[in-house]
Amino acid sequence: MISAFDLFKIGIGPSSSHTVGPMVAALDFRERTRRRPGLARIRAEIFGSLAWTGRGHGTDIAILLGLLGHSPSAIDPDRVHEYVAEAKRTGRLGLGGPAFALETDLVFNFTEVLPVHTNGMRFRALDSQGTVLDTVTCYSIGGGFVVGEEEVRAGEAVEFPLPYASAADLLATCLRTGFSIAQVQRANEGASRSREAIDEGLDAIRDAMFACIDRGLRQTGELPGGLKVRRRAKKLFEDLEANRHLNARPAHEIMDWISLFALAVNEENAAGGRVVTAPTNGAAGIVPAVLRYARDFCPGWSDERGREFLLVAAAIGGLIKSRASISGAEVGCQGEVGSAAAMAAAGLAALLGGSTLQIENAAEIAMEHHLGMTCDPIGGLVQIPCIERNAFGANKAVVAASLALRGDGIHRVSLDEVIETMRQTGHDMQAKYKETSLGGLAVNVAAC
Repeated sequence: MISAFDLFKIGIGPSSSHTVGPMVAALDFRERTRRRPGLARIRAEIFGSLAWTGRGHGTDIAILLGLLGHSPSAIDPDRVHEYVAEAKRTGRLGLGGPAFALETDLVFNFTEVLPVHTNGMRFRALDSQGTVLDTVTCYSIGGGFVVGEEEVRAGEAVEFPLPYASAADLLATCLRTGFSIAQVQRANEGASRSREAIDEGLDAIRDAMFACIDRGLRQTGELPGGLKVRRRAKKLFEDLEANRHLNARPAHEIMDWISLFALAVNEENAAGGRVVTAPTNGAAGIVPAVLRYARDFCPGWSDERGREFLLVAAAIGGLIKSRASISGAEVGCQGEVGSAAAMAAAGLAALLGGSTLQIENAAEIAMEHHLGMTCDPIGGLVQIPCIERNAFGANKAVVAASLALRGDGIHRVSLDEVIETMRQTGHDMQAKYKETSLGGLAVNVAAC
């Protein structure tokens, strides 16, 4: 069972697996070792996908920030350059802290992949003679989750009142109890939080998502990284606003609004702004875009319906993560954008009054039609094709929900079968198509 508050994390861009996860791991290592007698220097090494695309994803900066004591949820994105410049100037991790030179104490290992996951990290604490005092090996497995070689650091074990291990289990639980999917998820969240804390937490997630959209609508200029990708959300927003009072407006305009919301989020993510993993940073625009569409364009919106949307989305995302993967480095972009689309489709179907069967069908449709999607970011940057891909994923989520709501919930392919197919497809996919920037668009389009 995965909590909504583990799945939806407020952090910074551009990647949950390559930025948020490494920052969390580095912060953990700092807290573990900072009072260690004789500590003089920290060294870190990153492997596999983290090494191959780490510079484009800001993995090196994220590790430095974590070692400086910053967390993804609390750091001020506008001060990152200040923190990094000071650490580079002093070569130390804070006043009186251990030595850490970003250029020499962080090694990008391009040849070795650690056994548990391709996003491997190793941290070492050394004394003044270079003797190793402590070593930790861990993995960033997607969505900001970090696991050790034996221990999963996704929260303490909780005994849930209505556990389920599959979509079939979830549907059976709903049938047995008379609860909706949102009510089942809320009951399980209640094992570790009060109702007030759940509502406050969900509202904070919603507000962070909408704030990210709003900030993205105000920004101009090129995104960092050298690809010279221009922000488009502000211009598209101005065009749509200017057309509001025209008599002749295209029927597909609503698709432009949905795309706009997703573009705004993912442009912010690419610029290192504050976003919500949903379930990852690379797919962070889809759930907020569909949720904003529901608020601005669908009848019957209320804060409680928005909470139901997020609870249902979390239930679906948790199933996908536990039964397959949400990591682009593990299963390709089908695990990121595909998972986000399934979550958003289910949430929208629930918000619009769908039955449990229709909600499950919406998630299944959305996931099914992202199967096989590769993760091949140009230059290792979460920009091309990632930003537009979120716009497509958001629109496909709305289509999936609409198709499911037009039916009676009875369908031939189950969500469990599609999730298993996604897992198998990811296993069979060549490594160069799984967030390595070694195949696909990343090698067929010049990165400069």
